[in-house]
Amino acid sequence: MPFLIETWDKADSAELRARTRPDHITYLEAHLDQLLAAGAKLADDGETALGTVYVVDTDSRQEAQLFVDADPFTRAGLPERMVLTRWRKAIFDRQSLIAR
Repeated sequence: MPFLIETWDKADSAELRARTRPDHITYLEAHLDQLLAAGAKLADDGETALGTVYVVDTDSRQEAQLFVDADPFTRAGLPERMVLTRWRKAIFDRQSLIAR
């Protein structure tokens, strides 16, 4: 069962996020085999980043933690807070996976 990882950026960290983003993207692209999804959480303006969401394809909380800990965003100290939660796919890629 995958893990949903949600992070919240520290206040006033837009410059740190922008500076670290190229390494973050390179990291994500190098680990596509581990990711079901990932992306920035945005403010209502559609541009201001508030944090990040990752859906990591692992059954291990430890592996999910290691994944996010190795992300350049985390290594640079961008997240103020993060939560790792098991996630059950019910609707995915516009398809229902709900057992009936």
